[in-house]
Amino acid sequence: MKKRALLSVSDKNGILEFAQALEKLDYEILSTGGTMKHLKENGVAVTAVDEVTGFPEIMEGRVKTLNPMIHGGLLAKQDDPTHQAQMTEHGIEPIHIVCVNLYPFKETISKPDVTVEDAIENIDIGGPAMLRASAKNHAYVTVIVDAADYAQVLEEIEAEGQTTPATRRRLAAKVFRHTAAYDALISGYLTDLSEEEFPEQITFTYELKQPLRYGENPHQKAAFYSRPLGSDFSIANALQLHGKELSYNNIQDANAAIQIIKEFNQPAAVAVKHMNPCGVGTGATIAEAFNKTYEADQTSIFGGIVALNREVDSETAEQLSGIFLEIIIAPSFTEEAIAILTKKKNIRLLTIPFNQHNKDAFNTVSVEGGLLIQELDAFGFEDADIRVVTDREPTETEWEALKLGWAVVKHVKSNAIVVSDSQMTLGVGAGQMNRVGAANIALTQAGDLAKGAALASDAFFPMDDTVEAAAKAGITAIIQPGGSVKDEDSIKKANQYGITMVFTGIRHFKH
Repeated sequence: MKKRALLSVSDKNGILEFAQALEKLDYEILSTGGTMKHLKENGVAVTAVDEVTGFPEIMEGRVKTLNPMIHGGLLAKQDDPTHQAQMTEHGIEPIHIVCVNLYPFKETISKPDVTVEDAIENIDIGGPAMLRASAKNHAYVTVIVDAADYAQVLEEIEAEGQTTPATRRRLAAKVFRHTAAYDALISGYLTDLSEEEFPEQITFTYELKQPLRYGENPHQKAAFYSRPLGSDFSIANALQLHGKELSYNNIQDANAAIQIIKEFNQPAAVAVKHMNPCGVGTGATIAEAFNKTYEADQTSIFGGIVALNREVDSETAEQLSGIFLEIIIAPSFTEEAIAILTKKKNIRLLTIPFNQHNKDAFNTVSVEGGLLIQELDAFGFEDADIRVVTDREPTETEWEALKLGWAVVKHVKSNAIVVSDSQMTLGVGAGQMNRVGAANIALTQAGDLAKGAALASDAFFPMDDTVEAAAKAGITAIIQPGGSVKDEDSIKKANQYGITMVFTGIRHFKH
């Protein structure tokens, strides 16, 4: 009796050549729908599935392979006497190879105008059932979901008459990963439609983007995965134009830079080291903005990541090329800029579509044994309940400085303080165990430039010591959430020194 292969794929890549090779190896080919038509048109002898089942496709093709004549052939233990007897009794023949791709659900829901009805119709039922049955029974059945595996399967059959147990197990594991990912996309889509933010169970799926040379440190293994249908405005969907492959730390820092640059509409540049901004600048041109970023911290920017929200031109490229940088991220680069920057062999040049909206509403952080999920901190200055709590109102220039500091401080590790003027950061105090410690770092870095500058805090002042330190450094404007039991002490201290202070009512912790 001939061995049988069931081929039913939405991705026709390589399927004709695979079927032709199986035919030469004396396999009977079973198929359905478009795959059957494609194979027949190209001279492959095909047995229709409804000839095997004795039952026609019904309900617009929703029911065609869900039949004991198919699933008995997939699930039978082919060396078990009881199973063999039942197969003989019911006229069921074993199926030895299954090659199935699923309906293109991901591609369907990625269309901007997709309807719910269209999405539902592209949920495959028979395909996952055949794949799961075959994968469960991989002791006897070779199951394939990826055209990349055709060659190895054929090579082993030609050499040994069948695939090896190790290959069948590897392919079975791949099938269950594939169907789990497929179901995760479906459950995510329907959960979003149901507007359930935190369901009783949640499943995410990610696709391997690239293995990494190592993780945070050379002794740690690592890989980079991207989420299907995730935000285009992200490091996961960046296009690399030049340079060596990204490292684990590069990806973390680049992600941080992208999140900060999203805060600005005017020409802006951001420099990041160890996931904290070391400089942020704005200007009338992108060259001016980058120059401000560089001036903000000429030491820390060395070996850093820079993100810019305008096309990099030759003037800006000349400035960038004079510094050792790991990565430059921008919406685009002029040809002249690329020619200048690619003289450096290892620098990575990345582009991302700045005109795309962020589709990710939540972020996730893994902890040992669990996962934290939270809404993204997209709360901006225009969303805040702004209150001037001191005697003096900010000047127009101070307002601009306060807004810039407020936009940056939420991206600095807590406890966080940012000192800024209306166009650039002057000092950044990050990740300190107390707020006045963070303020002292930022004020020391700003030095004399703190005179007349603004100070932004990610959380309220528990004591008036931060105001005292700011006043002694020459700060004239402060923005903070407020909400401390000792707010009045800080307000009095600000009034004592003629500092204008603004409360926002919003905390921006970043751990």
